[in-house]
Amino acid sequence: MTRHTSNFGYQIKSMCHSLVNKYNVAGPRYTSYPTVPYWDIDTFSLQQWKMSLKQSFSESNSSEGLSLYIHLPFCETLCTFCGCHKRITKRHEVESPYIKALLKEWSIYRNLLGEKPKIKELHLGGGTPTFFSPDNLKFLISELLKVSEIAEDYEFSFEGHPNNTTELHLQTLFDLGFRRVSFGVQDYNLKVQAAINRIQPFENVKRVTELARKIGYTSVGHDIIFGLPFQSKEDVIETIIKTGTLIPDRIAFYSYAHVPWIKGNGQRGFNDSDLPSGESKRQQYEIGKRILENVGYKEIGMDHFALKSDSLYKAMQNETLHRNFMGYTPSKTQAMIGLGASSISDSWYGFAQNVKSIEEYYHLIEEGIIPVYRGHILNTEDLIIRGHILNLMCNFKTSWLTNDMVFEELPEVLIKLKEFEQDGLLEFERKQVTITEKGKPFVRNICMAFDLLLQRKKPETQLFSMTI
Repeated sequence: MTRHTSNFGYQIKSMCHSLVNKYNVAGPRYTSYPTVPYWDIDTFSLQQWKMSLKQSFSESNSSEGLSLYIHLPFCETLCTFCGCHKRITKRHEVESPYIKALLKEWSIYRNLLGEKPKIKELHLGGGTPTFFSPDNLKFLISELLKVSEIAEDYEFSFEGHPNNTTELHLQTLFDLGFRRVSFGVQDYNLKVQAAINRIQPFENVKRVTELARKIGYTSVGHDIIFGLPFQSKEDVIETIIKTGTLIPDRIAFYSYAHVPWIKGNGQRGFNDSDLPSGESKRQQYEIGKRILENVGYKEIGMDHFALKSDSLYKAMQNETLHRNFMGYTPSKTQAMIGLGASSISDSWYGFAQNVKSIEEYYHLIEEGIIPVYRGHILNTEDLIIRGHILNLMCNFKTSWLTNDMVFEELPEVLIKLKEFEQDGLLEFERKQVTITEKGKPFVRNICMAFDLLLQRKKPETQLFSMTI
C-alpha cells in the first residue's frame, strides 16, 4: 500500500451540524435483533434454547458448521473505556480452573447436539485472552478441537493485548490454526491513555504487529476508538498516521460507548465533561475515515475498514458479510455457541446468555447444567426484522421484494424512512432502500426505524450509547 502522509487532505468539510444534532440519540449497535434489553426473558426457558439450538445444528452443521466464541474474562488492570464483562486480577492460578470449566461446558453442548460439531469460526475474546499463558491456551484449543471437526474454510482469531502478547503466544496459536489477530490500540496520546488507564506505547504495537506478520498471520487488525476523554481531532490524526505505517489488514474505527450506568465504576475514571461533544466526535470520525480511505482502506459495514486483500472486504464485495455478537465476520453460520461466563449464543432462532458471575458459572457447570440465565426465542416477525437490520448493517441496503421480507407494520416503517430520504441519507428504488454515502454514519439510526420493539416501547431510561 502506498502512503502519502503529507497529502491526507485534513481540511475536510464536516457533516452538517444540524444532522449531527438531530440524529445523535441513544441507540443500539445491533449485534442482534431483538437487542438484549428487549429480549422476552419472561417466557424464555433453557429447554426452549436447547430445542432451538438442536434445530439449527441439524439444519446447518453438515453444510456450514458453527461458530464458537470463547470468553476469557481476566485482565490484570482495568481499562476505563471498556464495556466488557471482566475480572481484574494478577493471580494467574485462575487460568486452569476456568479452562476446566470451559471444556466441561463444551462437553455438555456436545452431548446435547449428539453428533460431532464442525467448527467454522473460533474466536477468543475477553477480557484479555493473552492473560492466559501460551501453554494453557494450547491445552484449551487442543482439547476443544480433539472432539470436533474443522471446516475446510475455517477462520480462527483472537484478541491480543499489545503489552502482554508474546512471540510464544503468537506462535502457539498460529500452530493451532489461528491466522487472524486484532490488537487494541485505542489512541496513542499519553493523556488519553492515562484517562482510560491503558498505557501502551506505539513501540509495543509495532512489535506485536511485525511479529504476527513474521510468523505468518494473514490478517492483523487494529482497534482505534474516537470520542475518548480528552481526545482531539489531532490525536485521531496522529493515531491513524502511526497506524498507517504498520499497514494492518483491517481496522475497527469506532465510537466510544459511554454507558457508565450499565458498567458501574469501570467507566468513571474521568468526568463526562472530559468527553468530546457529538459534533467533535463526528469530525474525528470524518477526518479519520478520509485518511483511511486515502491510504487504501475500504469502509466495511459500520465502524470497520479493510484492505482489498482482506477477507472482510472480499465478503462485502460478495455480499456474504455477516454480523453477530462477535462483530463482523466474512461469512454466516446459522449457529454460534458462546462458552464462558457472560458469553452469548445464537441459534438464529434464539439467543441465550450465560451467567456473568464466574463463581455461579463454575457452580452450574459442575452440576452439568448449561449456564444460561436469560435469552429470547425469535418469532416470525423478529426473524423478518432481523433480516432487514442485518442487510442494512452489512450491505447498507434492504428490500421487501419477496413476501418473506414483508411484515404488517412495513407501511409505518416506510413513513419513518421518508425523513431519512429527505435528509439525503437513503434512496428508495422500487421495494428497496439503499443508504447513501452521506447516510452511512447514521446506519444505526436507520436501523432503529425498523426496530419494532423499540418503537412500541420507548425506554424510560437510557439503555444504549449515543449513535454519534
